[in-house]
Amino acid sequence: MRGLLVGRMQPVHDGHLEVIKRILDDVNEVIIGIGSAQLSHTIKDPFTAGERVMMLTKALTENGIPASKYYIIPIQDVACNSIWVAHVKMLTPPFTTVYSGNSLVHRLFEEDGHPVKVPPLFNRKVYSGTEVRRRMLESEDWQSLVPKSVVDVINEIEGVARLHDLSRKEVNE
Repeated sequence: MRGLLVGRMQPVHDGHLEVIKRILDDVNEVIIGIGSAQLSHTIKDPFTAGERVMMLTKALTENGIPASKYYIIPIQDVACNSIWVAHVKMLTPPFTTVYSGNSLVHRLFEEDGHPVKVPPLFNRKVYSGTEVRRRMLESEDWQSLVPKSVVDVINEIEGVARLHDLSRKEVNE
């Protein structure tokens, strides 16, 4: 059995890893769709799809999850919800179950005949991309919310500086 999980992973944090581990208790392999792959360099989506793939690959390795257990596939958004499931299916290996807490994703895959499970969220108030990015912007401890390998990737790409630059308001002369 193979499951599908789609998330923006902006950035990858410990909550994502716990959800992936729990999904792997349910299926043999997981397809991890990096959602909104076309977005980057904004406050909400500061990291590129390639950077997120790198974060996720390194974090899964760091956590002892063998590469034979997962596929990471960037998935761009499409402007028409009614064709999004077909778009995802075109990009991914076959899957038996979809895991999503997003009501739209849930609805779209159910309408297409796929069983959908809501994955157990792991301390969602703390482990969320929104909280990690907020802490980065406020110069608070964000490193404790993400795997060490993700800290290393964010430092390598100067992700915190990028986020700070993106948060500055344009000043009119």
